[in-house]
Amino acid sequence: MKPFAAKLFAPRPSFHLDITPEELSVMQTHGEYWRNLLEKKIAVAFGPVLDPESSWGIALFYAEDDLAAQRIINEDPAKKAGLRFEVYPMGGLVH
Repeated sequence: MKPFAAKLFAPRPSFHLDITPEELSVMQTHGEYWRNLLEKKIAVAFGPVLDPESSWGIALFYAEDDLAAQRIINEDPAKKAGLRFEVYPMGGLVH
């Protein structure tokens, strides 16, 4: 298994301050998805990053290869709702 980092881009800089009820529902399902991956030992950590310039999320996880990592992201409810992700292979992950 190879380590990966995924960055979830918020739809707007103020997302964490003015999230709509519909967006909140998507993000709650998104959180459940990643908690399930934590339980399966696929994900290592995930959460929001409150960058002063913008809000975004990060997830650290393992996958067999780049294609498998992209499949994990493609199944994320936030991705299915249209939010943008970038996925990066990591050289290692210490935990």
